[in-house]
Amino acid sequence: MLSAMPLPLTSFDEVRAALLAQREIALLDVREEDPFARGHPLFAANLPLSGIELDAWTRIPRLDTPVVVYDNGEGLAAVAAGKLVALGYTRVSLLAGGLQGWREAGGELFIDVNVPSKAFGELVEHERQTPSLPAPEVLRLLRSGADVVVLDARRFEEYQTMCIPGGISVPGAELVLRARAIAPDPATRIVVNCAGRTRSIIGTQSLVNAGIPNPVAALRNGTIGWVLAGQELDRGASRRPGAIDAAVRAEATARARAVAAKAGVRSASDDDLARFAAEAGRTIYRFDVRTPEEYEAGHLPGFRNVPGGQLVQETDHSAPVRGARIVLVDDDGVRANMTASWLGQMGWEAWVVASPAAFSERGAATAAVPQAPAHRTVSPPELAGWMREGGTAVLDFAPSARHVAGHIPGAWFVLRSQLAQALDAIRPASRYVLTCGTSALARHVAAEVAALRPQAEVRVLEGGTQAWSAAGLPLESGEQRLASPRIDRYRRPYEGTDAPRAAMQAYLDWEYGLVAQLGRDGTHAFRVI
Repeated sequence: MLSAMPLPLTSFDEVRAALLAQREIALLDVREEDPFARGHPLFAANLPLSGIELDAWTRIPRLDTPVVVYDNGEGLAAVAAGKLVALGYTRVSLLAGGLQGWREAGGELFIDVNVPSKAFGELVEHERQTPSLPAPEVLRLLRSGADVVVLDARRFEEYQTMCIPGGISVPGAELVLRARAIAPDPATRIVVNCAGRTRSIIGTQSLVNAGIPNPVAALRNGTIGWVLAGQELDRGASRRPGAIDAAVRAEATARARAVAAKAGVRSASDDDLARFAAEAGRTIYRFDVRTPEEYEAGHLPGFRNVPGGQLVQETDHSAPVRGARIVLVDDDGVRANMTASWLGQMGWEAWVVASPAAFSERGAATAAVPQAPAHRTVSPPELAGWMREGGTAVLDFAPSARHVAGHIPGAWFVLRSQLAQALDAIRPASRYVLTCGTSALARHVAAEVAALRPQAEVRVLEGGTQAWSAAGLPLESGEQRLASPRIDRYRRPYEGTDAPRAAMQAYLDWEYGLVAQLGRDGTHAFRVI
C-alpha cells in the first residue's frame, strides 16, 4: 500500500452546501461494494480502492473536479486519495471524520446500491400514483387469455435469468419506442416489470408520460412480488420484439421529444457540443443510450455506451460527479429523449444531440487508464512449470464472482484493499505471480506486493487468466482459496433465483421507506413532472 499523505479536509456542511447549490462534487466511498451498501450518503458513489486506476479517469473525467473521499475507519481513504492525486486530480480532500463523522453531523445514511435512482422511483410513484397490479392479478389475466402483454424492463441478461411467463424483454429506454409495435391495439393492457420496483415504476410512468393510449400498469414489486406470491418464473427465455416500421418510430419520436421538453431537456447543436468541449471548468458525460449491439456497429467519437434504462437505474455509477452535465445521443430521438426526461427530473442538466453526425467509430469503447508501472512478467507456460515445482503462490485480483467461476488451479482470491491481511493468510512463498482477467489490475498491484514481501520474487502473468486459458491450460472453479472475504460485490436481494424470501421482503420494505428518507436528507433536488 502507498503511505498516507496529508490532504485537506472537507466538512459535512461543505459537502451538503455543494449538493444543495448543485455545484459539481464527487463524494467517493472507496470501500468495497458490500460495506458501501450497508450504509452511505445519498449521493456517494462507490469507487473501491481496489480498482481505482482502472475506473477513475472514465468515471471522473475532469481532473480538477472537487473530489471528497471517505471510508469508515478502515484506513483506505487516505491511500485512495493519494492514488487519485498521483492520477492527476488536483482538488482531492478527505471527508472530515469519514462515514462516522457524516453520521455524527446528522447526515442521513442509505443502504443498498443505486440509491438515488431507487429513491427517485419511489418518489415518482408517490407523487404520480403510478398504476400497478399485484402478481396474483397479473397471473389471473395471463391464465384467462386476457388481452395483455408483459414487458420486462431489465437488461436482457437479467431477463434470461428469470422472467414472468410469456414476458418480452424490452429494456427500459426501449419501452416508448417499442410498446405500440408490440401492442398496436389500444385495448391491449401493458404490464411492465423488473426484479423489484424501480425500473417497473419508471418504465410504466414513461409510457404514461408519453401518452401511450393502452392501459398500463407496473407489476407491483416485480419478480420479487411474483415469487413471494408463490408463483413460478420462467428461466432462459429469449423473447425480444421485432422490427419497428417508420410510422411507429416517428410517432414514438414525437412523444419522447414532448416529454423531454416538459422535463426541461435541451437540444444540443454542433455549436453546443463544441462549446461544451471547450469549457474546461465543467464536467460533461457523453452517453450513447442505444443497445450495445447498435453502439458497436457505429457510434459518435467520445460517447460511451450506457443503455438508457440502466443509466436511469445506475446514475451514481455512470455519472458520479453530482452536478455534471449529461449529453445523450441515439439514432431516433426516442431513447435519448426519454432517458434525458428522467435525468432532468433527477436534477441533472440533461441535453440530447439534435442531429447526430455519422456514427463513424465502431466496436466497444476503450476506457482511459494510466500506464501501469513496469514490472517483470511470466508467460502462462512458464508459470505452469513453476506451479509443478512448488514455491510459487498465484494471487488472483479478479472480481470474486469471476474467480469462483474459473481461476488458475491453486490461485488465491485476493482483494487489493485487504492485501496485507490476505498475504498473512497465505503460506509464505518464495515467488508470487499476480493475475486477474487480463492482468490490467495486477500490474498496478505488483509494487505493493513487492513492498510487503521484499524477500520474494514478484511477477505479473502476461495476459492474465485469459491468456492462461487461451494457451489451453486448465482452470478450476470454486471457493477453495479465498484469502480475502467476498465483499467486493453486494448480493442484491432481487437477483438470481435463490434469494431468501425474508431478504426479498426486507428489500421491499426498505424501498417503501425511501420517500421518507429523502425528506429527512433534503439534498435530492428531484422534481417529478
